[in-house]
Amino acid sequence: MKPLWKVLSVTVIAASLITAYALRAEKNSANNVVLDSFDQTTNTNAQQLVADGRQIFRFDTFGDEDYWGGTLQLHKAIEGAKFGGVGPGVSPATAAAVGLKIDADALPSSIVDAVKAGQMNLNDPAVTLALLKLNAVVGVTGIFNTDGSLKSIGIQCAFCHSRVDNSFSAPGIPEGVIGHRLDGWSNQDLNVGAIVALAPNLQPIANLLHTDVPTVKKVLMSWGPGKFDAELNLDGKAFRPDGKSAATLIPPAFGKAGVNLHTWTGAWGTVSYWNAFVANLEMHGKGTFFDPRLDNAKQYPIAAANHFGHVHNETDLISSKLPALHFYQLAIPAPAPPGGSFDEDAAKRGDELFNGKAHCASCHTEPTGTEPGWNLHKGSEVCVDDFEANRAPDHRYRTSTLEGLWTHQKRGFFHDGRFPTLLDVVNHYDSCFSLGLSNGEKSDIVEYLKSLPSEGD
Repeated sequence: MKPLWKVLSVTVIAASLITAYALRAEKNSANNVVLDSFDQTTNTNAQQLVADGRQIFRFDTFGDEDYWGGTLQLHKAIEGAKFGGVGPGVSPATAAAVGLKIDADALPSSIVDAVKAGQMNLNDPAVTLALLKLNAVVGVTGIFNTDGSLKSIGIQCAFCHSRVDNSFSAPGIPEGVIGHRLDGWSNQDLNVGAIVALAPNLQPIANLLHTDVPTVKKVLMSWGPGKFDAELNLDGKAFRPDGKSAATLIPPAFGKAGVNLHTWTGAWGTVSYWNAFVANLEMHGKGTFFDPRLDNAKQYPIAAANHFGHVHNETDLISSKLPALHFYQLAIPAPAPPGGSFDEDAAKRGDELFNGKAHCASCHTEPTGTEPGWNLHKGSEVCVDDFEANRAPDHRYRTSTLEGLWTHQKRGFFHDGRFPTLLDVVNHYDSCFSLGLSNGEKSDIVEYLKSLPSEGD
């Protein structure tokens, strides 16, 4: 028989442990969370960063109106000659045709009622100006004079990386033109090139590229909907060797949490790097940006000549906003596919193939859909050309994330949309890696890709 003191000691210890675990379980209960003061501070900070980041993503121009309006005078083309600008002006119908979206939540009930009753003239540029005054055009800000005339125009992150849902229905209004904002979704209807080509003064771009205005317009109009060429102002390569546009697809900005490198070629850097790059060099905001890789005159003759790797504005309107912007983007989840948009049984079989016979998961590691770490590969490794890869510092392509693929099927897949459908992508890899997949197996993998993010990912 054990001594009484040992029995009592074991009993006391056990009771203490049970009590401690019970208290801990109660403390961490989803219905009764008791946070320490620093945990509360962390939660408050996170909530504030998301709120600030959302505001920046949706509405901050970083001072880029000095370029889009002040230099290119794009606002004059938008308002038209009737309102002091040039040309016919941009009506809501024209704006919709080039992919601009309207935030339904910014519209007063009087305008909503008029649109639904078919009483709004969608061919009148005056209506576009009214929408700009309401801050209702997604990704675009109108800066107005005191007399109500348009003084300048600026753009935000949401210009390319937001669209709207199909919640708003009205006669003569196509689906997906007016609705609630969907931040992070690539705007596959947005024709950036056609919009920029409207600017009355394209001479600064022509001067930068050492060409003439007609050539600039030809390049801009070659992009088409859902595409943009972020390297044009670095290397001046407007077309691929096959004569097609060098523009790439506008990528989604959701589902980036846990993902290292950003953009199709990855080697440019992280999400935060790319935010600084775009805000300074593409949006033409006023900030600070440093990347000595752009001093490589052989690879980036335009960037090197213009010192784009060494940007410094005395009044920096970008740098202080990068932390919250980054945090908000990481908080945007990849949206789940609509019910009935894929075959569930086929998707389950496709999941097994994805992680098994097809070897997709060897690169597209779940749940992020890309390799943790330095997720870059040469074009030869995935049986594609190196043109776009060679425009990036590391001459490689990033293993793209897969979640939310269903939201960007409209313009094709891969960096330049060369594969029209997901089945074309699967066929490519089946051939590239000699996988020996049957037609049924390929179809199952497609259904699995359409299901992402799926339950449990």
